[in-house]
Amino acid sequence: MRKHLAKLLGEDDSGKIVSIPIDRIKPGLFQPRRGFDEQQMVDLARSIMMYGLIQPIVVRPWGRDYQIIAGERRFRACCLLGKTDIAAIIQAMDDDKAAAIMLMENLQRRELTYWEEAHAYSFLINTWGLPPEEMARKIGRSPAAIAEKLRLLKLPEYIQNMINDKVISEKHARALLKLNTDQHQEEVVKQIYEKELTVKETEELVERLSRHNIPSASRERLNNRNVSMIIKDARIFMNTIKETVKRARQTGIDIFMTETDSEKYHEITIRIAKEGQQNQPWAKSV
Repeated sequence: MRKHLAKLLGEDDSGKIVSIPIDRIKPGLFQPRRGFDEQQMVDLARSIMMYGLIQPIVVRPWGRDYQIIAGERRFRACCLLGKTDIAAIIQAMDDDKAAAIMLMENLQRRELTYWEEAHAYSFLINTWGLPPEEMARKIGRSPAAIAEKLRLLKLPEYIQNMINDKVISEKHARALLKLNTDQHQEEVVKQIYEKELTVKETEELVERLSRHNIPSASRERLNNRNVSMIIKDARIFMNTIKETVKRARQTGIDIFMTETDSEKYHEITIRIAKEGQQNQPWAKSV
């Protein structure tokens, strides 16, 4: 990883270490971290106070000031200590290069949560249209590893916000992707918290739930072969229809369903009231 960082900085860009006033330094524009642990910052500040700043930060010119490229934690720790200046290396670079270096430094130090890492990859891809393969080459990660992180962002935002990465692991979160309704995903997250489910227990719960629900309309349409693989049991299909009708009633739709059994068939008839015909006697559910 360090070789990749050195390559991004450039073989001839190892500029001299200079002292820059702290009030002229701005936080990184592309910082992938969403937060900085307060206790860790205090510990780092204590270390710098005892041993000094062993590694200078890296900045780039930003108007009349400078913007941090690498070393924002060290910068913040020095601010906590009340220092007026900080050792830095000045590098001229564009946004693409700056963002890649900031991401790589955090990956190198294993400081990003899996959510922060996923959003950082998404940012690089969507902002500059950087193909995952090229990004993988630049930051020294495999395309498969990046793809795994990006898949997490398929979870609805409110589900993402429910997940505390210090409690629920990335494997827990990935298991949720097998569920095709937000309601089931939310239910599983709550049970992980309440019952302290392991990854294996979570996967087993997801498997049980996934057997009883058909992909929603918002998912990619399944072809007949895929449908036949999912609907392995006619009873599951029947239960799914009943559950759909039940939920429709709960939303206020006038819907009526009858069932008829014969020796060869199980027949279901569903009637839904047209607009203007709501609450008619025939449309009332029984």
